[in-house]
Amino acid sequence: MALVVATGVLAGCSIFQPRHAEPEVPAVPPPPPLAAPLPTHLFPYEPKVTGVVGELQVTFARHEDTLSDIARRFNLGFDEVARANPGLDPWLPGAGTRVVLPTQFVLPDAPHEGIVINVAALRMFYFPKAEKDGSRVVMTYPIGIGKVGWATPIGTTKVVSKRKDPWWTPPTSVRREHEKEGDPLPARVPPGPDNPLGAYAMNLGWPSYLIHGTNKPAGVGLRASHGCIRMYPEDIDAVFERIPVGTKVTVVDQPLLYRWHQDSLYVQSYPLHAKNEAEDAAGHKPKFTTRTKDRMWQRVKPHGGAVDWMVTEQVVTEALGIAVPVSRRGISMAGHLASAREVENAVPAGANWDGRDDTAIAKGATPKPVTGAHNTN
Repeated sequence: MALVVATGVLAGCSIFQPRHAEPEVPAVPPPPPLAAPLPTHLFPYEPKVTGVVGELQVTFARHEDTLSDIARRFNLGFDEVARANPGLDPWLPGAGTRVVLPTQFVLPDAPHEGIVINVAALRMFYFPKAEKDGSRVVMTYPIGIGKVGWATPIGTTKVVSKRKDPWWTPPTSVRREHEKEGDPLPARVPPGPDNPLGAYAMNLGWPSYLIHGTNKPAGVGLRASHGCIRMYPEDIDAVFERIPVGTKVTVVDQPLLYRWHQDSLYVQSYPLHAKNEAEDAAGHKPKFTTRTKDRMWQRVKPHGGAVDWMVTEQVVTEALGIAVPVSRRGISMAGHLASAREVENAVPAGANWDGRDDTAIAKGATPKPVTGAHNTN
């Protein structure tokens, strides 16, 4: 009996033996705050010096974001963002998804005066005249252009007139197309939310072709018009008064751009635009040829640089629309993307857009019809 009691006492004592304190797990520091997004449409410009503007940025999608939402927020077109992020679901990239913002641009190889449009990049560059102090800027905006079979013309023209709250007179060819699709158009469309020209239009020296706003901002950054050049409503609102009648307009098709800027050769490549449905289905991209390599080398040679030709070929043939400094030491596409500035998913300071969904159509003016204004859209 005594043995049983002793055993019980020992067992009872073991229950109250002191326990060792659990080691403290060090707290994981929160990630550093994201930087403010940099401006994406207005940059200092110095003739014969500035070859590249902007900086590559990265943001993170919200739960409700589409790539179209993110594109407009950062003054990019839909194709620009979709192309730079292959494999992402354009309609639901997902909360927290890393989204590359191709907000660095190699300037087109054309005289930097007036308006320069690169249809391959789906982008406009406006070079205003110098200020009184001699300072210069360049403004750049995403655009929509002519769809397959309705190509935007290439060449040089000028702004011949400007209209606020324009009427739209669709040409016969456009009306016939809509009739075949079961969507007949009226002979004339007054200003307002149903007018595809938006609130502003600038007629070009090419009859029937315009630079105009839109009542469908999601179409900016796409080949979706009948040859006209579409701008976001907020962008054309910002430049309409600044661009005088008579401004030179140069339209080029340059899918491969390369310029020496500061310390490196920057290369930026876009897919080739199809001229018909068969080419569109094939999805052509630029080729990296010996001739291309030789021309690039001529840009590098005066600076004593060295080019990573493997990375260069990757940039050219993948045609993601991302500017890459291919002569920078240790460069790689993956490393370049990883080093991009990570920014808040917010409209940059100074942007033309205020983040609202309205399209700034019909601001209350009482417009008058303009006769003889047949235009595509």
